[in-house]
Amino acid sequence: MITIKRNFYGIYHVIKREKKDTVFLKKLGARIKQIRLEKGIKQKDLGYSLDIEKSNMSRIESGNTNPTIVMLKKIAEELDVSLQELLEI
Repeated sequence: MITIKRNFYGIYHVIKREKKDTVFLKKLGARIKQIRLEKGIKQKDLGYSLDIEKSNMSRIESGNTNPTIVMLKKIAEELDVSLQELLEI
């Protein structure tokens, strides 16, 4: 999958992601969404507690962005699950 992004300076660059990475990110996002829904938490509320916008939370759950390990740790803490449980995909 190829994504074209524009950085802060207005310069476009191409990000190439292998299919297996895309599949992993989609599964990870689905797992985060599944846990969030099981806990009855709205997407915007989870994003707010993580200090990120709803649109960024949406990109994580749809697998369209690669969250850092620190962000995954924060998500796990907010969902009250272990990082290991979050990554069980």
